[in-house]
Amino acid sequence: MPGRRIFAAPRLRAVVGVVAALLLAGAVVAETWHLALARGTAQLAEEVGATAEARALTLASELAKQRAVAVILAEDRDVIEGLLAPDAAHTTRISRKFETLRGETGGSVIYALDAEGTALAASNWQLPDSFVGVNYRFRRYFTEAAQNGRGSEYALGSVSHRPGLYLSEQVVQGGQMRGVIVVKVEFDAIEASWRGAGTETVAVDPAGMVTLTSAPAGRFGAAPDFGPDRLVVERPVAALDWRLRVAAPLAPVRSAAAGQALIAALLMLPLGIVALVLRARRRRQIARAAAEARYRSDLEHEVETRTRALSDEIRERKEAERTLAAMQARLVQANKLAAMGQITAGVAHEVNQPLATIRLLAENGQAMLRAQPEVGGNLALIVQMTDRIARITSELRGFARKARGAREPVSLAEAWEASLLLSASRREIDRAPVIAPPIDPGLRVIGEKVRLEQVMVNLIQNAHEALIGTEQPEIRAAHSQGLRADGARIVTLTIADNGPGLSEEVARNLFTPFLTTKTEGTGLGLVISQGIMRDFGGRLWADPPVPGQGARFHLELLVA
Repeated sequence: MPGRRIFAAPRLRAVVGVVAALLLAGAVVAETWHLALARGTAQLAEEVGATAEARALTLASELAKQRAVAVILAEDRDVIEGLLAPDAAHTTRISRKFETLRGETGGSVIYALDAEGTALAASNWQLPDSFVGVNYRFRRYFTEAAQNGRGSEYALGSVSHRPGLYLSEQVVQGGQMRGVIVVKVEFDAIEASWRGAGTETVAVDPAGMVTLTSAPAGRFGAAPDFGPDRLVVERPVAALDWRLRVAAPLAPVRSAAAGQALIAALLMLPLGIVALVLRARRRRQIARAAAEARYRSDLEHEVETRTRALSDEIRERKEAERTLAAMQARLVQANKLAAMGQITAGVAHEVNQPLATIRLLAENGQAMLRAQPEVGGNLALIVQMTDRIARITSELRGFARKARGAREPVSLAEAWEASLLLSASRREIDRAPVIAPPIDPGLRVIGEKVRLEQVMVNLIQNAHEALIGTEQPEIRAAHSQGLRADGARIVTLTIADNGPGLSEEVARNLFTPFLTTKTEGTGLGLVISQGIMRDFGGRLWADPPVPGQGARFHLELLVA
């Protein structure tokens, strides 16, 4: 009996050890699954949120551009004269203007209705299904414009039978309504860009009806219920009461979490086997030595692998920076803030993925290589560089974020430095330095940081484009303070280049909408910038052209 008890004790300890190992392994596997699922869901939410924000901004930008077209045409002299005297000569001239403008702005149809709702002129006036002569008094967008000054309606075209958003603006002359300008916007290109990205996107109006969708079969139906197997992110669409919803499947996240849990289970299995066979000191020492040898081999292999990965990430980051430079140039040319939001949000997302990988590898390397100070120092330098990249992407996100429309004290120095940072890639390509004295960090002006940066970036980028082909190009900036005629304190920021300067014709029409000397320009950049400065209580102007001198632009801002 005593011998049996001696044998039973080790056996009981072995059983208890096996059970404890199995419970520990199960807990580790379960926790691994939960952590991987939470991390994957958070990452997916960030990616889908960036996608939703970019798509909402793109849609809002297109709507703002087309609304601007309607507003400008409602005040156009030719349009007003044509509505007052609707003879063949006037209506033909207006139709030709609409036809040209529609091609430049990317709208579907532009047409003018008289006070009774009958179309007098249209951009499709030469087509078989022309709107000219058709009465649209029954349309909601006409009645809203007649009653409230402007209107909108998403519907199928009564002639074209194609869905689109109708933006209307009342034409007033002499205190009386003379007619209505209507711009129809179709979203085929935007909806096409939503497809094939692994997500489903819909825009829903206040009544819950689907207007735009990546799945055309659901148009004009009720908003879809994406269910628990999809992650849904919703964003508002500026200028309309629409809501944009982007849904992404959770199945890949769950599969990845299950895969990591399986890996954890497979890793725990050898540990359990080792725990059972470690019964003698000699065998424990042999196993420990073997494990250390494997660890050193794996570590050397991991360092080599991560070094190659870091080289690949650096090349990808440089390519992303070149792409960012091109996108910044397109942003300033078109002044599409939403497009800038899409570009910068996409660049921030693409940079943050390798950034997170670099930081994780560096921190793991520091933990594992504390015995090798020189390697630890190199990895610490990598961590510092990732912090610098994070600051850059944070500034890009701030510029891409939708402006709040509020006027408040803004640091002129911070706005200027942010504008230089956003245009740095173009400066490196053109090798045109920006020479400017330091600005007092305490100098604050009345404005809004995002929109003030937009104006500064626009002027800097215009200066870069004017310097193409100039020997020893440079951009100079200066600022001064003073008093306006009404006694208000002001600060004037001057941005000048040593390019060929402005021609007389361009100087006379500098702030005329849709007038541009660029092959890919829209002619709205300076117009929008001038409007922003007026909102701030300031102004934007250029010096008269002087032969042999470059262009000089001035920003006047109220001192806070």
